[in-house]
Amino acid sequence: MQNVFLVGLMGAGKTTIGRILARKLGLKFVDSDHEIEARTGASIPWIFEIEGEASFRRREADVIRELTAQSGLVLATGGGAILNADNRAFLKARGTVIYLRASVHSILQRTAHDKNRPLLQTADPRKKLEELMAVRDPLYMEIADLIIDTGRPNVQSMVQTILTQLDTLACEAAPNCVAHAEPSMNEQSNILLNVDLGERSYPISIGPDLLNDGALLARYVTGAKVAIVSNTTVAPLYLARIEAGLRNAGKQVTTVILPDGEEHKNWSSLMAIFDKLLETKADRKTTLIALGGGVIGDLTGYAAASYMRGVDFIQVPTTLLSQVDSSVGGKTGINHPLGKNMIGAFYQPRAVIADTSTLETLPERELSAGLAEVIKYGAVIDLPFFEWIEANIEKLMARDKGALAYAIARSCEIKADVVRQDEREGGLRAILNFGHTFGHAIEAGMGYGAWLHGEAVGCGVVMAADLSQRMGLVDAATVARVRKLVAAAGLPVKAPDLGVAKWLEAMEVDKKNEGGAIKFILMNPLGSPKITNAPHELLLATLAACV
Repeated sequence: MQNVFLVGLMGAGKTTIGRILARKLGLKFVDSDHEIEARTGASIPWIFEIEGEASFRRREADVIRELTAQSGLVLATGGGAILNADNRAFLKARGTVIYLRASVHSILQRTAHDKNRPLLQTADPRKKLEELMAVRDPLYMEIADLIIDTGRPNVQSMVQTILTQLDTLACEAAPNCVAHAEPSMNEQSNILLNVDLGERSYPISIGPDLLNDGALLARYVTGAKVAIVSNTTVAPLYLARIEAGLRNAGKQVTTVILPDGEEHKNWSSLMAIFDKLLETKADRKTTLIALGGGVIGDLTGYAAASYMRGVDFIQVPTTLLSQVDSSVGGKTGINHPLGKNMIGAFYQPRAVIADTSTLETLPERELSAGLAEVIKYGAVIDLPFFEWIEANIEKLMARDKGALAYAIARSCEIKADVVRQDEREGGLRAILNFGHTFGHAIEAGMGYGAWLHGEAVGCGVVMAADLSQRMGLVDAATVARVRKLVAAAGLPVKAPDLGVAKWLEAMEVDKKNEGGAIKFILMNPLGSPKITNAPHELLLATLAACV
């Protein structure tokens, strides 16, 4: 590796990631802005103020020309360096260019109190960033060899992703080279992530055989009493070992075993949990443990949020869908015959413990259902992740441990970062519902349990892609890519014929809607979201084309 050049908007993480990457690669790290300051003895804001931006750009061009002529560098460039055509040519010709891409929202979060960003010292920094993004994003894309989304909380994981992709690029250029595969679960240590919500922050542990570690679960139980909620499918497989571990830690354990299935995510099941808690005199220090998939997690979380106005609970997801999505973020609740998840609360768990060994007993249909949520993240938030899923879908379907571990970890990183920015779905978090407006309508229209949630979401993703094309946001080739990947994951790509009236009625009962207007999460383009209403005639065209 001769040189690595990092490009991207201010606040995208070029300096932070560059320092770590240089250390890992054994290269020298240089920040072009810091180099300009060292040569002039003046700060960047001072140069902008006294000499003007044009003078700064000339100095920047000189530094870029000289530094790129060297070798053995990781160079973090200024956000506007690519505006100069000569700079773009030097960067493209003299090293590997990595575009560190971040959303405007993420950059605002990181630069809100930074006075060393002269271009953001305006009355409306968001508008300024949007203008900069519109001009610069095509130029970054033009010269980039790799694109890395930096909207994730784990910097080390980002660096590892870069190293893996650099390794792949190097092998593509060298004969008889085999790139390093994703490590298998037996070869890697457990992954620990964090959902950063201040005093409500909590860890996500991902790895094999975590349920055999009784001390791990007991660590998050502060009181003497524990109530484990599970279902008739999962309890026979894992309940005994969890009970034993907690009892060995001195905890009093009671259990609630519910029937399995989405159709049981209702008031009756919620009452069954409350009945057991009251019967066993559970107190405010009792901890509830959700052992199962998304239904159990949502029910248990809602019970924990409501019992005595709030007790602790721990998510122990045992399906792929719950490990990559529903166990993270604090959405809890039950279904109503007229709408899915319309009754519930935002209530964060104390911890999430995702034992990937539980996926070995997961039925094929459930595995596919979980992949729908994985695909969703890539399609609407992270294009490189979508491309990785395309390249590794056969491994995922074959339950390759390394591939599944990466898919789970990356999905959790994406969701954790979105939740950190918008815990209660005031705006940004709605993008996680890509495919869900159509998917929830399928579930409600068919009757809960007829289709698995992930099957409905997978089909909904295809329908959302179709609507995205009709609104001019993506092209036909993108829709074909999404449909092909959803089908390769073993998911339906043809929607049931509910009838237009039933479709519209079901979609009108959606938490995102405002003033009776149906809101959709669409792709704009692939890997980026757009929250919008859709013209009635285009929605009808999508419904006609997809059933």
